[in-house]
Amino acid sequence: MTVPASPADPPPPGATALADPVFTVRGIGVRFGGLVALDDVYLAVTPGQVHGVIGPNGAGKTTLFNVCCGFVRPDTGTIAWKGEPVRDLRPHRLAGMGIARTLQGVGLFSGLTVAENVMVGADRHRRAGFGAALLALPRSDRDERRLRETALAALAELGAETYADRLPGSLPYPVRKRVALARALAAQPELLLLDEPASGLGHDEMAELSAIIRTLTGRMSVVLVEHHMDLVMSVCDRITVLDFGRVVAVGSPDEVCDDPAVIDAYLGEEATR
Repeated sequence: MTVPASPADPPPPGATALADPVFTVRGIGVRFGGLVALDDVYLAVTPGQVHGVIGPNGAGKTTLFNVCCGFVRPDTGTIAWKGEPVRDLRPHRLAGMGIARTLQGVGLFSGLTVAENVMVGADRHRRAGFGAALLALPRSDRDERRLRETALAALAELGAETYADRLPGSLPYPVRKRVALARALAAQPELLLLDEPASGLGHDEMAELSAIIRTLTGRMSVVLVEHHMDLVMSVCDRITVLDFGRVVAVGSPDEVCDDPAVIDAYLGEEATR
């Protein structure tokens, strides 16, 4: 299961069954000086599916995630959203496109309450402009109430609504991770990009996260970059495996587990069944 040799080639065998991907990167190449971080990488995310990205340390997972978020501009390749080319993807444009992300750290604002942090994620749905907020017009008040309701609903979905008026610094790390995820969900995205969401979580918390991720596919697609293989194998519909900056396999969890290239690169003999 290999990627095409160039962006003009057809999708790799593992991706041919995907119909109308919502998000695609094709032929992506990234170099940092003399280091090749990504080489001709292809990723196609189908609506309503969880697509995992795995690989050993240094395989290029974080670089690919940063390309998808607009943090890193690729040297070669193309990015498409809903079939349309994205010429200049930037982080501040993601929300307007319908894409939300979480990072490896929680990235919460320490001076805002939990509810206010989550409201930041819902801000793309604000109807009143800056002038209305500055003048405290009624439509701005209605907007604030609506955004707070959205934020509280996202927190409730993750079982964190009781922390709404607390400051993030007073909360245990796993709760802060839930708040960061709630902030992304409050944007009501069509595509959610998750970077190591299980880092710092215990076994029970990871099981809860797995259940949460599976509930999301009814309303969004998910890209999951993660090194906890139990989580990846339990929630992902498809998996792309990177090694030394290249895609070595694409397929279902079962297909990936049985792929000799994956076993050699990352999973080890214990992954075979």
